Amino acid sequence: MEKLIDIRGVRHTFRTRTGPLPVLDGLEVAVDEGGFTAVVGPSGCGKSTLTRLIAGLLIPDEGEVRVHGERITGPRANVGMAFQNPVLLEWRTILRNVLLPLEIVPTKLPKRDQEARARRLLSLVGLEGFEDRRPSELSGGMRQRASLCRALIHQPEVLILDEPFGALDAFTREDLWQTMHEVKRNEPFTGVLITHDLREAIFLADRVVVLSGRPARTQYVLDVPDTGPRDLDHLYTPEATEMLNILRHQIEIAEGRAAEEPATAHPAPPPGAAARGMH
Repeated sequence: MEKLIDIRGVRHTFRTRTGPLPVLDGLEVAVDEGGFTAVVGPSGCGKSTLTRLIAGLLIPDEGEVRVHGERITGPRANVGMAFQNPVLLEWRTILRNVLLPLEIVPTKLPKRDQEARARRLLSLVGLEGFEDRRPSELSGGMRQRASLCRALIHQPEVLILDEPFGALDAFTREDLWQTMHEVKRNEPFTGVLITHDLREAIFLADRVVVLSGRPARTQYVLDVPDTGPRDLDHLYTPEATEMLNILRHQIEIAEGRAAEEPATAHPAPPPGAAARGMH
């Protein structure tokens, strides 16, 4: 599979009032075209900085970020983003909130088809009949579904999800995981998910990248086997349990609570999965 996003040797330091704050140190990440990559790691290690690099909102001090082999030098219009806080505008209906990016980002979608696409997306995520409601009339999970539609309305090539389900209750979160699979089957995009939830990572992604503590490097990569359509029972299989154990151990290493093992000593991945330690 061809790489869509290629991040090579990226180093970046933020300048703060108290001095330099190194956040990335030789980061290497590859995301396959049409794939879905989850990024996990300790709090404050630079995961959200990574999303800004991919979106072209931040240029690294060293190294390069390429999309389709082209080096990113500024903001990209073909990226959609959804965050933990949906940030919907109360004075606009849900439909008008979803359509908002088309008033800002250039699009090839004809005017007459824009509302039809917004309505189709809302129907896809279970919000048909709520198009004319205001954000305050919807639950948290429903607002997050609308935020997802807004991120997809301009048909982005890359969809960045920065902990979009982190503030939701467990039942709503799991329901949205299943919705994401339905959306992925119907909408062609390459996904990058930032999350602290390891179950979410292996349920949604085909690859999980573990970042080290700050300044972050790519510590470990786990390729999740393609076993066909996933449901929540997938998370209770022996293979999923083994992947979660591997990832938990890698997080412990990243947080300094466990010693880093030699590359040859990593636990074997479950059948069909591939793991790569990065040193």
